[in-house]
Amino acid sequence: MAQWEVIKQNIINNFGNGFADRWFTYVLQLILFSILYYLIFKVLRNNKADKFVGIIVFFIVLMGVAVAFSDLNPGFMFIIVAMIALLVFTMYHTEIKRSLLDAGVKKSKAEPVTVTGVELIMDEIVRAVQNMSKNDIGALMVLSNDNLPDGIIESGTKINAQITSQMIEAIFYPKAPLHDGALVIEGNKLYAAGCFLPLAQDERLPKEMGSRHRAALGVTMVASVTAIVVSEETGIISIVKNGVIKKKYADATDIKEALSDYYWSDLTAESVI
Repeated sequence: MAQWEVIKQNIINNFGNGFADRWFTYVLQLILFSILYYLIFKVLRNNKADKFVGIIVFFIVLMGVAVAFSDLNPGFMFIIVAMIALLVFTMYHTEIKRSLLDAGVKKSKAEPVTVTGVELIMDEIVRAVQNMSKNDIGALMVLSNDNLPDGIIESGTKINAQITSQMIEAIFYPKAPLHDGALVIEGNKLYAAGCFLPLAQDERLPKEMGSRHRAALGVTMVASVTAIVVSEETGIISIVKNGVIKKKYADATDIKEALSDYYWSDLTAESVI
C-alpha cells in the first residue's frame, strides 16, 4: 500500500500541484523531445531500420513510465534519449549528413511525364547503358530530383536535352568534351553533363576502385540520388545508392528496377501522371 502512495505522490508532484509552476518547462521539453524523436525515426525509417525503431519506442515508453511512477529524475530520461541519439548518429552519420544537406536544397517538381513516356525513357537509358557496357565506354549517370548541391550542376554544362540512347552515348563518347564528367538526369531531361562530383575518401575502399565509382559513392553520400556507373576498363555496370554499391554486374532488369524506383518513388507523385 505504501508503494502505491509513493506512485500517487510522484504523479501529483510531476503532473499535479507542481504543473502550474512548471508548465512552460514541460511544454518546452515535450517539443524538444518530439523533434529529437522525429529526426531519429526519420533517419531509421529512410534506412528501413524498422526493428531498431521498435526497440527505441519500447525504451522511450519504458523510461516515461519509470519517470512517472518512480523517484527517477526526469533529467535521467534526457540522458538516455541523448545516448540513443548519439548511437543513431554513430551508426547512421552518413544518412544524417545527407538528410541535412537535402533539407537545404530547394526542390522543384519535374516536368510531368506520362506513364508511356516513362517507359520509353527507361528503355532509352537501358539501351544506352548496355551499348556502352558492350563497347567498354565509361559512363556515370546521376538520377536527381533537383536535389543536388548547386555547385555540382554549376561545375558542368546545362544541356536540357531529350533523353535518347543516341544522345547519352554521344555525351560519353571518349573524344567528346563532356565524357569525363557525370551526366545528371532530372525527370524526362538530360539536365547537365560534364559535372564534377565529390569523391568518396573512405580508406576501406579497394585501391583499384576507379574515380567514377568513387564519385558515384561520394555523390550518393551527400544527396538522395541514384548513380549508374559503367566501368571503362571492364564494362561492368554498377548501381550506387546511399553511399554503397547496391548492385554490381547489373543487367537490364536491375537497371530498369533502379529507374522504376526513381520515376515512381523518388520523383513526386505529381510529377508523373
